[in-house]
Amino acid sequence: MKSIRDIYKIGYGPSSSHTMGPERAAQLFLKKYPKADRFRVTLYGSLSKTGVGHGTDRVILKTLAPVPTEIIFSKEQLKNSHPNTLDFEAFCGEKAIGSMRVESIGGGDIRAPGQSSLESPEVYLENSFAEVSDFCHWRYIEKLSDYVELNEGPEIWPFLMDVWQVMKNAIQEGLNATGVLPGGLNVQRKAKFLYESHCPDHVPQLREFQQICAYAYAVAEQNADNGRIVTAPTCGACGVVPAVLYYIQQTRNLSDEQMLRGLAAAGIIGSLTKRNASISGAECGCQAEVGTACSMAAAAAAELYGLNLDQVEYAAEVAMEHHLGLTCDPICGLVQIPCIERNAVAAVRAMNACNLSYFLCGSRNISYDMVCRAMHETGINLNHRFRETSEGGLARIYARKQNTCD
Repeated sequence: MKSIRDIYKIGYGPSSSHTMGPERAAQLFLKKYPKADRFRVTLYGSLSKTGVGHGTDRVILKTLAPVPTEIIFSKEQLKNSHPNTLDFEAFCGEKAIGSMRVESIGGGDIRAPGQSSLESPEVYLENSFAEVSDFCHWRYIEKLSDYVELNEGPEIWPFLMDVWQVMKNAIQEGLNATGVLPGGLNVQRKAKFLYESHCPDHVPQLREFQQICAYAYAVAEQNADNGRIVTAPTCGACGVVPAVLYYIQQTRNLSDEQMLRGLAAAGIIGSLTKRNASISGAECGCQAEVGTACSMAAAAAAELYGLNLDQVEYAAEVAMEHHLGLTCDPICGLVQIPCIERNAVAAVRAMNACNLSYFLCGSRNISYDMVCRAMHETGINLNHRFRETSEGGLARIYARKQNTCD
């Protein structure tokens, strides 16, 4: 299993697979062919169908500038390739001097045939939660965060501190921002309004719900507005983990250093899911993005609340199990509807999953490894219209009702 650094990437929204990944690919190709006088980039699958809404063409043109670049939105259905695939071609005059096919596999990561250097090294010998649990029990390790430090070294903590600071900044900036999000849907920012709305003092459960949702909205809206966020595990799901952790910090008066323990535990869940299933909405639907984020947040909460390793696993399992089959159908290809609201709902669900694990862990029948495999099987069997193409579900119904997504 790879480092949890692969799960947390600091960057700008709105999409890790549609903007971060293609930007990285364009940088790589430009480095290979610096003398090209023009480029051609062909987008396939989800990149073609929702690339404009996600800003794929914009980020590629910006990265390859000032060299003239032609963007082609292809309708060709590639076989045996990731749904987020793009072809780069370099020219000198009329002569083609090089090409490269890249797959944007989710979370800002890319894969290219023959480019082994793109693969980050393996850090953990364990590749399932069962293996992680066995190792921890054998070594008398009680916390996932201690397991992370053992494998990643103490230098993981400064990295996670940077991650946490960006997450907090995104919440604070999002809570103070107002206005309409870009893209043409006329979506108003709601985080500030939600956070400042009156809440009866005698209903503490409602106040908890209000705060967690406001934090999730704040980060997700920052992402939709091309703000600086952290993939956790993706841009589209970036509001879930920060919302849960920030709420816990505020209500438990925990230090920033203590919060890093939660991020470490969440990172293991994200890394396991990425290895054994997927974190790509184009590959497995939103269950792979928001579902994974919910599992990460539930595990982080359980870690911070001092629950044992089995309870941490159960919290993550419950969170994922009840996202199975969740489709990815962004309206007009924008990470706004239903994505922003979905982050808030998942954040609250993560807290509920953590609470349930406290009471019922001993009675469970399903492991996290099982639900992870189920998510992958469900995802690859979803009709492609429900995997980030904006051709089905809410996206299709909205487009028919409005007769446009411009």
